[in-house]
Amino acid sequence: MTALADATIEQVNALGAVTEMLVEVERTISSMQAVRDGFLAVGSRLAVDIAQQAASRDEAELALRTVAAEFAAALRVSDRTVQRRMTDASFLVERFPSVWRALGSGRISAAHARVICDAGEHLDDPADREAYSAEMIGFAETESANRVARRARRVAERYQSRPIGDRHKDARKKRGVWVKDLADGMAELGMCGPAALVHGAFDRITAMGKTMHEQTVQEPAVQEQAGPTRADAAADARESAFGPAANKKPGDTVAKDPRTLGQTRADIALDLLLTGAPAGHDTPGGLLGAITASVSVTVPVTTLMGRGAIPAELNGCTPIDPDTARRLAGAASGWDRILTDPITGALLTVDRYRPSAELKRHLRARDQRCRFPTCGYPPSDCDIDHHHDAAHGGATTVENLGHLCRRHHVLKHQTPWHVEPLGDGTYAWTSPTRRTYIDKPPPPHTITFTDDDSSPPF
Repeated sequence: MTALADATIEQVNALGAVTEMLVEVERTISSMQAVRDGFLAVGSRLAVDIAQQAASRDEAELALRTVAAEFAAALRVSDRTVQRRMTDASFLVERFPSVWRALGSGRISAAHARVICDAGEHLDDPADREAYSAEMIGFAETESANRVARRARRVAERYQSRPIGDRHKDARKKRGVWVKDLADGMAELGMCGPAALVHGAFDRITAMGKTMHEQTVQEPAVQEQAGPTRADAAADARESAFGPAANKKPGDTVAKDPRTLGQTRADIALDLLLTGAPAGHDTPGGLLGAITASVSVTVPVTTLMGRGAIPAELNGCTPIDPDTARRLAGAASGWDRILTDPITGALLTVDRYRPSAELKRHLRARDQRCRFPTCGYPPSDCDIDHHHDAAHGGATTVENLGHLCRRHHVLKHQTPWHVEPLGDGTYAWTSPTRRTYIDKPPPPHTITFTDDDSSPPF
């Protein structure tokens, strides 16, 4: 432990004072952002009032553009940007007034407000929106925006009037691919598609990238040639596009891949799109091409049997339609069965019809993300950490283990940050300034039980 370990009491106190001031500044910024949204919403309302006097839709649109242009000229901002902000502000103020008030009081940030509104966008009943907002505001006061986003999607599902299967059919119509040109000869390729397929594709690319970084190969043999060949020209082109690692031939290896995992993902993804296989990066044995995708799906048993409408969840955060969940379950070679308390929804245990590594599966099902406060890294990108070091007698038990991403794993071991298990998967993190932050595992699934749900479905 080195960082801050040698800090004086005065330095630690100064850090605490700066932290307090930073919190107050953020609250003030949130309040002012709410005030700005209020004025933008008023401007949007003025545009609507003017538009109601218009004789055509075109004139109504011009009324909105006129108000946006007035604001934009005064603020020295693009009128398109202001018009978009007006639309967002009106949506927040009129459809989620309690969220707007919480932003104005500094209880939540603009990022929290945005993810709450995004997840509840399709809630049409005002009473449902208010109940949803109240639940999410309370949660957002103690969690980061990325964690709120995950919980918000779950909670919003409870208030949806249309089944997720119907909504998914409509949403599939929006699937597409687009390209955006960037500076310095680069471009960005984006895609919107069914969550199960997109997550599966990303998981496969990630697994390929990690395999590339784990490969160790011998130095390539040097062969003399009379001159450059067509193969050399193709190799030069591939090296120009992807870097030296893309030119590896069977029998060649690279001692240490200089690319980041993100760069490797990009190179392999373009390989797959252009050739249908990881041609420029595969191993001599075709190892990358043999890698398949792996996603985690949580399916309530009644939904799996076709007797319930509770949506399944992909990777513990994204609701997916029951038909997709049943197809994935039918094709799975083995299932993890997650048993939860029927009242609280708390995780009780995990077993499998083909048991293996039960403890790891239990931890993945319980944690669902890095257990440092505010972090949302998934378990697949985390280490399993002994909270009490095994070298000092810490037990390898579910009470003493938790997922930490590499960043926070290092933070725990190399700085005065300290974590203490409180039981039931709850951890108390203590900062160098002695502030305590409680991190609780998210419920594996947000389900509202009724009397009918309590009876066996068989």
